[in-house]
Parts: sequence; C-alpha cells; structure tokens
Amino acid sequence: MTMLRQSADLAWRNMIRLRRSPASLTTSLVEPVLFACLLGFVFGGSLGGPAYREFVVAGLLMQTVTFSATFTTMGLAHDLQDGAIDRLRTLPIARVSLLLARTTSDLTACLLSVSVSTACGLVLGWRPRNGPLHVLGAYLMVVLFAFLMSWIGAFVALVTPNVQVAGSIGLLWLFPLTFVSSGFVSATSLPGPLATVATWNPVSGLANSLRVLFGNSAPPGFLAQHGWPAEHPVVYGTASALVLIAAFGALSTWRYRRRTAT
Repeated sequence: MTMLRQSADLAWRNMIRLRRSPASLTTSLVEPVLFACLLGFVFGGSLGGPAYREFVVAGLLMQTVTFSATFTTMGLAHDLQDGAIDRLRTLPIARVSLLLARTTSDLTACLLSVSVSTACGLVLGWRPRNGPLHVLGAYLMVVLFAFLMSWIGAFVALVTPNVQVAGSIGLLWLFPLTFVSSGFVSATSLPGPLATVATWNPVSGLANSLRVLFGNSAPPGFLAQHGWPAEHPVVYGTASALVLIAAFGALSTWRYRRRTAT
C-alpha cells in the first residue's frame, strides 16, 4: 500500500510537470491527425475507400498507442540525465515506485492522443458497429497496451546512455513493430516470412481485437487472415500484453537497480 501511495504521489508530480509544459504534447496530438489524413485520404481511396477508412481506424489507434512509448522514453531519459532521479533516490521511497509512477502518469498523454485518433476516425466516417460494452472492452484493450508500451519505453530509456540516443533508438524499433503488422493491411498479404511475423506481432493482436470489438470488417477484396492469433485476437492480444508487461516490468526494474546502484 505504501508503494502504491508513493507511486501515486510521484505520478501526480509528473502530471504537474506535463501541465506546465504543454508543448511536449504537441507531437502526441498532431501525429494522429497527420496519419489519419495520410492513410484515410491519400491512400484510402485506392485501398477501398470508405470501407478501408473504417478498417484502418483500429490501425490508427494501435499506432497511436505504440508510438506513445517515446513519451515515456524521453521523459524518463530526461529525469535520469538532469538529476531528478538522483534527487528522488534520497527520499525514503521504493525504487520501483519511480518507474510505476512514470508508466502510469504517461497514460494521460497517450489517452489524449487516443481521443484525437478517435475524433479523426469519426471524421473519416468510422463508426463502432457493436454495443457499448464491446466498445468499452475495446478501449480497455487500448489502455492495457498503452501501459505495456510505457514499460517498454521505460526499458529503452534505461538501456541508453543519454537523451539523444534514447530519442533515436526510441523511434527505430517502433516503425517495424507498427508497420509489419495487420494494422493497415491484412497480414496475409505480406510477402514470405513477414506474413508470419505480422500474424504473431502483439500489436496485430491489438488491431484485430479492436476490429472485432468495434464490429468493423475488412474491405472487400482483402485477403482473410489465418493463424491462431488472427482467429482469437482478443485472447491473444490480452495474453500477450499481460506477459510482456510482466517481462518488461521485471527487466526495467532490474536495469534501474543496476543503473542507480552507484
């Protein structure tokens, strides 16, 4: 209970800092609009028109959540470099509280981006076709994956030596993770082994889960997806997110202790 209270206090500190520097949210809020325009209007017409625009919104939400990892990476890297973590370590608080506070407070920025992506989807013509409970389940999946990406972002910050390197590496791994998936196309349409990688990609589980829960189907002519993850997307997406949260939570805690041991 003490650790949770400490984490809540530190998370509130992070949110106050975010409120005082709203410019740091600019990328998180503008990026969903740019990708929605690019995929919905520039490419969407040749990929299925209105049917593709409804299909692609799940991919836009997935991308928004995935790219939110950079917010945690940069925030924690700045704290490590400017001495904020060293000052907090002098206080009688659990070490894991610092990481838990960072990963939970950064959900605020992610949820703001998700709200923008949802609004862009509505403008594109997307509508949920299932009931409110299914829609609620879809957004709970989004929150679960946002928490996962925060932990991955924290690990990236902890294994890089400074803010500049964290910023570079923090973006490099996101592009293959996001685009070698079923977020924007059918995984079956990808060539060779990329189709298998995309099928088992955890973020494909998120995108496919959102489509099932929202009731959005693929455009006519899209190849049907095969494989256990595609046939059980909600189970696969939830299970993979929980396993990876446990793994990266443990790795981040271990790396944090190693890095702050001296």
